[in-house]
Amino acid sequence: MTSKYDPHKHHRRSIRLPGWDYRAPGYYFVTICTHQRQNLFCEQTFHELAAQTLLRVSEQPHAQHIEVDEWVIMPDHVHVILVFTTYPVQADMTRTGREFTHALAGSLGVVIGRYKTAVTTRINNLRRTKGARVWQRGYYERIIRNERELNATREYIVNNPNRWAENRDNLDALLPKMTYHP
Repeated sequence: MTSKYDPHKHHRRSIRLPGWDYRAPGYYFVTICTHQRQNLFCEQTFHELAAQTLLRVSEQPHAQHIEVDEWVIMPDHVHVILVFTTYPVQADMTRTGREFTHALAGSLGVVIGRYKTAVTTRINNLRRTKGARVWQRGYYERIIRNERELNATREYIVNNPNRWAENRDNLDALLPKMTYHP
């Protein structure tokens, strides 16, 4: 039985920076987690699929203003720094990030949403599990504000596989499946 929507009980607090235009040029550190933190990307085929899809983000028409910086695919999540080099070509600059109810074309939310959809569709086709969840709802992001933060975030991503391995029981089987991608 599903409960009906009650705005007093079923509310989600946004973790987005109020007033920030998520189409704006800058560095964005994003973490996307798998549904129920499943170690989905231990499966080499799925790992490669997630990696190749990430590398092709900037080839997509909605994301040609974006470069993929440092990134890593972990067993149950993805870390990536996306660089918005300019505003998206189709951006309507008369609208601000505070005035919309749906994500604006070329914004961080649209780019992440399309990445998640592409990976989900391909994985579900391979597994023959149409409609199965691959990702948690939403994603975590941080706007990188200066070079010190950028360097620290890159270092965090580079060291993430080692930290993961230190906290897991089966290092010999897990470590080769975690690869760092500059």
